Amino acid sequence: MGKLTVHALRAVLVVVLAGTVFVQAMMVWALATKPDDGSLPLTPLRVITILGMVSVQVALVCVWRLVTMVRRGTVFSHAAFRYVDGVIGAIVAAALVWFAVTVINAPGQRDDPGVTLIMGGVGVAILGVALIVLVLRMLLAQAVARDGEAAQLRAELDEVI
Repeated sequence: MGKLTVHALRAVLVVVLAGTVFVQAMMVWALATKPDDGSLPLTPLRVITILGMVSVQVALVCVWRLVTMVRRGTVFSHAAFRYVDGVIGAIVAAALVWFAVTVINAPGQRDDPGVTLIMGGVGVAILGVALIVLVLRMLLAQAVARDGEAAQLRAELDEVI
């Protein structure tokens, strides 16, 4: 991975992470202050939004660590699995959060249930992304195994020579 690619990816990760932290801070501030109309500041949708942003932040941190491992040339090791598993977990959590939003939104869509079906479809698509990352994890596992085999064969060849 080239330096320009790494720097561009890290810039995007920093901007998204800073944006989600800013929005979370503003939401916590809004939850801490009592509205003038006396309504309850803590709504299920606000809690779900905060949880959704936490899942995005977990994925961002894991991707950052994986990019660091790629730059160092250590991504084909067992340590990478922890971060890939973190990404998978964050994506599944985001799908569950999306399904919760769909359930909360469903009663308001009784006249047009197609919106709820589309939202459910988006949740299934998010789970599909988690499955794609799981397949990539399996490919990483094969690469780590092949790398170990290659190191063992090199060691045996060095002994023969």
